[in-house]
Amino acid sequence: MSDNPAVIRKLEGMGKNMINEIEKGDGPTFETTLRTKSNTKFDETYQCLRTGNKKETRKFLSVAQARTFMQTVAIATKTKQFLAQDLHTSIRGLFYQLKFSLGDNLDEDLFTEQTESNALVEDLEVALGIKREDLNLTTDRKGFVAGDMVITDKFGGEETTIDLSKQGRSGWSIPSDVDNGMEITSLDAEYVLVVEKDALWQRLNEDKFWKKENCLLVTPKGQSTRGTRRLLRKLADKKLPVYCLMDCDAWGWYIYWTIKTGSMNLAYLGMDFAVPESRFLGVTMSDIKEFKFLDKLTINAKDVDVKRAEEMLGYPWINRHKDWVHELKLVLKTKKKIEQDALQGERLTFVGEYIKQKIDNKEWLS
Repeated sequence: MSDNPAVIRKLEGMGKNMINEIEKGDGPTFETTLRTKSNTKFDETYQCLRTGNKKETRKFLSVAQARTFMQTVAIATKTKQFLAQDLHTSIRGLFYQLKFSLGDNLDEDLFTEQTESNALVEDLEVALGIKREDLNLTTDRKGFVAGDMVITDKFGGEETTIDLSKQGRSGWSIPSDVDNGMEITSLDAEYVLVVEKDALWQRLNEDKFWKKENCLLVTPKGQSTRGTRRLLRKLADKKLPVYCLMDCDAWGWYIYWTIKTGSMNLAYLGMDFAVPESRFLGVTMSDIKEFKFLDKLTINAKDVDVKRAEEMLGYPWINRHKDWVHELKLVLKTKKKIEQDALQGERLTFVGEYIKQKIDNKEWLS
C-alpha cells in the first residue's frame, strides 16, 4: 500500500466530483491552471516564478475537449493504481501503459505521442497541488552529492541507511524523488556548494573539499533535474546557505537562475523547486581583475551568450541587481566568457582556494 494516502484521496476526490456532476445531469469537467507564459509571473513575496490565477476547464461533452478529458482521467486512474500497488515507473513507462487501442474496431490509440501524456501529468500536478513524484512517476537521475549527511531511504519494501561521506569517488546519486520514503536523518554541514560540471566536482571531491570546509558538495551535471532542485530546496529549508559555481556563459547563467527563481515550465510548483536564497560565486568577468591568469584563459562569447546576456538585462528580477547588470554588461562589452574549468589553469588545487576566498570575503552575486 502507498505511503502517500493523501494523494490517493485527492485523486479519488477528483473522480467523486465528476460523478457528482453526472448525477446532477451535467457533463463531467476538469479544471486546471493555465501553464502559459502569459500566466507566469515573478512573485515578489517569494522571489520566484509562479503561475497566475487563470484557469482552464475541460468538458467531456465537448467534441474539441473529449479526447483530452479522457486522457486526463486515464492518467489519474493509472497513477492511482501505481500508488495502490506501491510501484514506480517513468513517465515513459506511463505512456506505454496507456498506449492501447480504444476498441477492437477502432484503429486509434489513446495516446500517440509521449508529449501528450507528459503535459497532462503536469495538468494533474497543478490541479491537485501535488508533484508527479507523488504519483510514483520517476525521471532520469543526474546529480551527485558528497558530504557529511545520512539519509534513510524506504524503497522497494526495504529501509536503507546511506552515508554520503562514504560514497568514494562516485558520490551519492540523487533520485528523482527525494520526498516520499526518504528522510535526512543526520546532517553536519555549514553550507551547500553547487558545482555545475561533474569534472570539477570530481576534482573537489578528490581533494575532500567537502570534508575540509564542512560543506555538502553537489553537482547537477549541467541543468538541474527536478530531484536535485528539490533537494537543494530542502537543504535551504534547513538554513544552509547555497553557493553556486557556474560557467560565465549563457548556460551557466541559465542553470543558476533556474535554481534561484525556478523555471517557466515548472512555475506552477513555485517554491518547491526554487532557492531564492542561493548565491552565485562565479566565475565572473570581474574575476580577471583579481586573478590575473584568467585574462589569458577567456573564450570568445558565442551569439547565444550575447543574446542571453541581453535577455537577462531585460528581466526585472535580474536587472534590479546592480552586480548582475555590471557582469552582464562586461560580457556584452568584451564579447568574452570564462568557463569554471579555467580555475585549474594556474594549478589543479586552486579552485578550492578560489571558492574559500569568495565565501570568506562574501564575494558573490545575489
